[in-house]
Amino acid sequence: MAILHEENIPDDLYEALRARARSRRRSIAAEVLALLEVNIPTAEELKSRHAFLRKLIRTREKRTTTRRAFPSSEEMLREDRER
Repeated sequence: MAILHEENIPDDLYEALRARARSRRRSIAAEVLALLEVNIPTAEELKSRHAFLRKLIRTREKRTTTRRAFPSSEEMLREDRER
């Protein structure tokens, strides 16, 4: 595993990190690791997200080509007024 050391962290940011770690009953190092895991996707995670996005786009394309589109609000109002 790699080792990460960071210097020159602004005092207010460090205090916020320290308070966050304390409230979650973690060390500052454990809190930094947890924040990195949540906010920095790995190559595998990015690959998974891209696959999901492609699947979502294909599903959306299928639905729009097989279903009749809803009428616009203008068309619906016009139809309602003509009754």
